[in-house]
Amino acid sequence: MLFGQFLLKKGIANRNDIFKARLVQKRHNFRIGDIARKKGWLENEDIERILSLQEEVYEKFGEIAITEKILTQKQVEELLKEHDDNYIFFGETLVKIGSISHEDLLELLKEYNKKVILG
Repeated sequence: MLFGQFLLKKGIANRNDIFKARLVQKRHNFRIGDIARKKGWLENEDIERILSLQEEVYEKFGEIAITEKILTQKQVEELLKEHDDNYIFFGETLVKIGSISHEDLLELLKEYNKKVILG
């Protein structure tokens, strides 16, 4: 069960909250390829090529880009750092849009994790 479904089931969040949070994430959390394109390191063709290869070999985007000599190891490391530094998690997004408080998020995550781990 996803965290959003858990919150819906508990009546903590509604479908509109979930939709808004996912929309904020989509606008904020860029994929590695998108970040590389913004830096001028990749063109759309490069991204499409890597994504096509990814379907065949089930490797990470950055690993394929390095293997295919489209990006360097250093570039991929920089992209991953930027991605990780700017990534906003779903729960954080709910706090950001005012659906739940930070304190409630922490308690709900504890409850959710116990449920997921213990079944």
